[in-house]
Amino acid sequence: MKQKLEDIKQNVINCTKCDLCKTRTNSVPGKGNIKSDVIFVGEAPGRNEDKNGEPFVGVAGKKLSAALDEAGITRESVYITNVVKCRPPKNRVPSTDERETCKEYLKQEISIIKPKIICILGNTAFNSILGGSEITKFRGKVVRKDNQLYFLTIHPAATIYNQQLIDVLKEDISKLFDNIRELKDGKEITIDIEYAS
Repeated sequence: MKQKLEDIKQNVINCTKCDLCKTRTNSVPGKGNIKSDVIFVGEAPGRNEDKNGEPFVGVAGKKLSAALDEAGITRESVYITNVVKCRPPKNRVPSTDERETCKEYLKQEISIIKPKIICILGNTAFNSILGGSEITKFRGKVVRKDNQLYFLTIHPAATIYNQQLIDVLKEDISKLFDNIRELKDGKEITIDIEYAS
């Protein structure tokens, strides 16, 4: 299993499927615990991630780590990745083509880790994975699609520009792990949105 994840990582590192490979410094494969109950999925790498080749290592990553700490969860115990694995120039939103081209990597990560819940961080990931928009309206909700559970919350980067959102992120992350604990105990959790398969 670990070897398969390592294969995906190497494929991401060597990927030249779209033009982002021409402008990146490093591609950014997912990172974290292969046995994690949750996968966090953001939009795309930013400048620090592009420099270091690791997801969520910049300011937004620190905000996510702080929210995890508050919920009593170590960053090392979860798996973190992005919809798109290379930084779009000037941190623009990745195009539909770029997201489509990169989709297979995320699918493979999910199929290997088999998380109880996928935590969608922000609008771009919400749109890419579930076709949704207006994350602020749906944050804190649990969605089920094709027997996979998703939890929706804001992107940690949003808290950089709007300090009031820090409490929102912490509250959501805490709720996410409450749900995971209930699932591990074999309890039912409330599904807020059910997508027809």
